[in-house]
Amino acid sequence: MERRNFLKNTGLAVAGVGLSGFTMPSVFAKGHQPSNKVVVAVAGVNSRGNGLARMLAQQPNCEVAYICDPDERAMARTVENVARIQTNNRPKAEKDFRKALEDKGVDALVIGMPDHWHAPASIIALSMGKNVFVEKPFSYDPNEGELLVQATKKYNKVVQMGSQRRSGTGLIQMIKDIREGIIGNVYMAKTWYANGRDPSFFKPGPVPTWLDYELWQGPAPRRPYLEGLVHYDWHWLWHWGTGEALNNGTHEVDVARWGLGVTYPIRVTSIGGRFHHKDDWETPDTQNISIEFPENKMITWEGRSCNRFRVEGADRGVIFYGDKGTIINPGGNSYTVYGPNGRDVIKDSRDNTDSQDTTNPVSAGENLDQMHIADFLECIRSGKHPNADCDEGHRSTLLVQLGNIAWRMQQTLNINPTNGHILNTGAEKYWKREYERGWEPRV
Repeated sequence: MERRNFLKNTGLAVAGVGLSGFTMPSVFAKGHQPSNKVVVAVAGVNSRGNGLARMLAQQPNCEVAYICDPDERAMARTVENVARIQTNNRPKAEKDFRKALEDKGVDALVIGMPDHWHAPASIIALSMGKNVFVEKPFSYDPNEGELLVQATKKYNKVVQMGSQRRSGTGLIQMIKDIREGIIGNVYMAKTWYANGRDPSFFKPGPVPTWLDYELWQGPAPRRPYLEGLVHYDWHWLWHWGTGEALNNGTHEVDVARWGLGVTYPIRVTSIGGRFHHKDDWETPDTQNISIEFPENKMITWEGRSCNRFRVEGADRGVIFYGDKGTIINPGGNSYTVYGPNGRDVIKDSRDNTDSQDTTNPVSAGENLDQMHIADFLECIRSGKHPNADCDEGHRSTLLVQLGNIAWRMQQTLNINPTNGHILNTGAEKYWKREYERGWEPRV
């Protein structure tokens, strides 16, 4: 991508919220007033980005300067939402985020665009000297993840993946308890996600007048427009999306890898399919991924896009199994520790910021988002290392990418544990995608 077309950055701060029993990030502290304003552009605002833009607009000494989206309706709606909060600084509407990046007053780019845009847009922003908040997944495929890690280190800017649990005060304490041996040697983590998604059908149709489809496709090779594609159901087509595994599984698998203290696996398997509905989904609605590590540890992820039956009373979460007990995290900022017999509660950690709702398209846990945004903003101002940096974002995203590749190849993948690369032949086409000519991301 031509660097001269891009320039942007994003900063975030957060107003105080109640954090029962936990240490508050400094940006939450009473009376805290950041000394330097952070100017932000938000790209991709139909749903998730709309919520992030409104959160940013509420923060002290943070200005949302640009709202960017190829959907003119979504862009106009978010401009109005932000303007009602940020009354003295109405954000500008700029369909093409690359033009907004040419404003040298912008500090950071917040990316809420579809998955196929995440890494390319991040690399563009970094090449122009900007900080980046990129929603999960960190990248569309493993090659993009490695490129984005290289770009982050080359340009030496803050990159935060939107895995907000990394900034949850309760989860930070949970990881501390695990490290201190509260349940002994932790050797397995079970993760899950349950939802009740409707069927999706796609058919050729005219491009809506409100959509710049050329810009929406961006780095992806060109394909005719499909009715039903925009705004959400692109997730279920491999050309643009990455399925439920990366759409939601990335969150809990990241917490699992964090708790187990592992990096790259040695073996990955996956089974499942489109079992619930007969429609146009290409990605599975029912999927199990198993990930084994050289440290004799493992992670499993169970994805049920179309069955809301809860595990341990939660739509999503993580269970850590150790030789001296078990920890259950029901997807939010709380956790419970059980002893070796599986019944006695050693510790019950509850937090009033612990809200989870898988039906919320903007944020399943808004308070965790606020903590994560606060961390990002603090890193821009102070040089502090982000909680979900490029290395952590890439490694956790890679695990579920490998799960999808195993499912698509219908093979058990053998992995090089030093770098996460697949040893099986024939995996190359899933490791790196093809791009529309002239849109190839480069570092």
